[in-house]
Amino acid sequence: MQYVNLGRTALKVSRLCLGTMNFGPHTTEEDSYRIMDRALDLGINFFDTANVYGWKKGEGITEQIIGRWWSQGGGRREKVVIATKVYGDMGDWPNTSRLSKLHMRRALDDSLRRLRTDFIDLYQFHHIYREATWDEIWEFCEWAVQQGKILYVGSSNFGGWHIAQANEAARRRNFLGLVSEQSIYHLMNRKIEMEVLPACAHYGVGVIPWSPLAGGLLGGVLQKISEGRRASEHIQKQVEAKRDVLEKWEAMCREIGERPADVALAWMLQNPTITAPIIGPRTLEQLEGSLRALEIQLSEEFNAQLDALFPGHKPAPEDYAW
Repeated sequence: MQYVNLGRTALKVSRLCLGTMNFGPHTTEEDSYRIMDRALDLGINFFDTANVYGWKKGEGITEQIIGRWWSQGGGRREKVVIATKVYGDMGDWPNTSRLSKLHMRRALDDSLRRLRTDFIDLYQFHHIYREATWDEIWEFCEWAVQQGKILYVGSSNFGGWHIAQANEAARRRNFLGLVSEQSIYHLMNRKIEMEVLPACAHYGVGVIPWSPLAGGLLGGVLQKISEGRRASEHIQKQVEAKRDVLEKWEAMCREIGERPADVALAWMLQNPTITAPIIGPRTLEQLEGSLRALEIQLSEEFNAQLDALFPGHKPAPEDYAW
């Protein structure tokens, strides 16, 4: 396994991040334990979750599963850099969501209880909340760090100017500020190349892409469908809309003898601003197959072919101005 610093911090995390969103709704607790144990065997030390995962309002099912796995001992908690999130709706009253100090205080304590841990390594804002000032948000985070309840703070689904605004506000308070950003990013959606990636590079914010396989579209979906695997109606519609591009994509991967999912991850890992794509395996086989991406070296010619098939963006404003 390869390890890198998370943004400008000294924290070392694996180049692949284990996403846990499937734990509970799609993967049984027992299988979730096996996947997490195998992730540690493979050297993956970076796990991502959220208080809303499990999709039963207020229950934090996925966090509970991770907490019970940790309670088995064996150094499991000590080996894991855990990232969880706050923002989503955890109740039916006005202050049970978003980024007020009141909700974050309660949500943090609830996550700590469910995870059965004393502190969270990376506490992430799941979305921007325009009604909260950065003074209010950073005041809470400063308190949480001083109390030893969180170590680092990250964001998710922020725009480039949000990252700049947040970190300039943190600088005025002599606070570390955002050290990571989770964004949707894959070959078929490269919008963050305009504003988010440049902002993250400037501020030393590590990027943790979610949905790196475009919800499965970049994972060899045509072959899987032809082999009789079931796909949702939503995926089927996307496949039909993008069939020409997907056929060329999968043919390119066959030509170099690699699986599409591995190539999609390898392409992303070339970018020095990318810390670790989030892989969300439902099975052990899916987890173990992802390691090949760390070994693939893509040629300049192949990267040029990818850019032609999946056009990217220049940093703004050059992307849309002279």
